[in-house]
Amino acid sequence: MDVQAKKQDKSRDRDLDLSQLNEQRIIAESGQEARVAQIVEPVLADLGFRLVRIRLSGMNGLTLQIMAERADGSMSIEDCEAASRAISPVLDIEDPIAAPYNLEVSSPGIDRPLVRHSDFVSWSGHKAKIETRALVDGRKRFKGRIGAVDAKNVTLDRVDAGPDEDKEFVVPLAEIAEARLVIDDALIREALRRDKALREANRQEKKQELNG
Repeated sequence: MDVQAKKQDKSRDRDLDLSQLNEQRIIAESGQEARVAQIVEPVLADLGFRLVRIRLSGMNGLTLQIMAERADGSMSIEDCEAASRAISPVLDIEDPIAAPYNLEVSSPGIDRPLVRHSDFVSWSGHKAKIETRALVDGRKRFKGRIGAVDAKNVTLDRVDAGPDEDKEFVVPLAEIAEARLVIDDALIREALRRDKALREANRQEKKQELNG
């Protein structure tokens, strides 16, 4: 590959990364957690990370949990440490939480929350739990395998439907309050496969940089 072709490939990769990094969440926080999200989201973006979720919990007193990732879905321990170092002084200045708290920055994990349209597309075929804000077809909680995803809805294929029950749920994305993957053997295998592929891609990229 010549130098010009390499530059074009890198430019396309950067554009793709920026597009993924800037994708808005369709499931977001409210109240005090929303205020924290407004503060930390631009800090994370400056580091090349995107926010997944903010959660305040009573664990170990009061804990502020910030879940983040790179556009490719990865988030190493070093990434978490870098994010924590950048976020901590900003939160100290803005002071959105009156009480003392512990700051915890983590990756989404295998049973990750699904907060963007691309999350549902990326993990299509895997099991998920969804909770809606309002009743959808008489219920708020849904579980099934992620099927078709369009601009407005996600379809869950039921794995436990009885003979006289609907075989799928169609859930409006705008009504989803919380969604996350369900751990099973297939999900673990796929998560490990993706992690291995990312590591290999990063290794090849570093190799190309060293070779000019």
